[in-house]
Amino acid sequence: MAGIIRIAGAGDAPAVLDLLRAAYQPLREMGIRFTAVTADLDLVRRTVERHTTFLLERDGEAAATVSVRFPWPIGEGHLASYPFIHWFAVAPGLKRQGVGSALLQHVEDGFLRDQVKAPAVYLATATRHPWLRGIYERRGYQAFHRQPSSRGEEMVFLRKILLPEIYRDLEVAELKRSDPDGLALVQAGAA
Repeated sequence: MAGIIRIAGAGDAPAVLDLLRAAYQPLREMGIRFTAVTADLDLVRRTVERHTTFLLERDGEAAATVSVRFPWPIGEGHLASYPFIHWFAVAPGLKRQGVGSALLQHVEDGFLRDQVKAPAVYLATATRHPWLRGIYERRGYQAFHRQPSSRGEEMVFLRKILLPEIYRDLEVAELKRSDPDGLALVQAGAA
């Protein structure tokens, strides 16, 4: 898979929008109401400006994209205190060629694990989507939560642990903070 991976800027918003529209067309046809399915140029521009959006280019064309939303922007709902991957899209003509896998590996390992030192990352997909959950599970993601989206779509949230030792230490610290008597720690076997 030859290509250049870089962080998108506001000027890339039209190319990101075109890529999202093409890649999410099957979901639109299934009636799955992800934000990326109905995004317009203003929303894509705001996302590129507020979140770290990666763009993989091949031969000067947008081939794949994914955005990473960090847990600190005020006003955005965060289910976990780890980065959230969203708006993952691969150009339809490049699917099953390793383009999406290369981009995700770069983001998960090269960026989030090795540079940001994020202990984990999470994402969400529609429970009725026929193939995405399986793709993510094969990449090491595990389901940890279900809830409807703001648009009424039943979602499953999946987490991938990137730095197991740091993740475990933070989870134990969170349990201690939320359960000062240690009852959850005893039940979890961490006490």
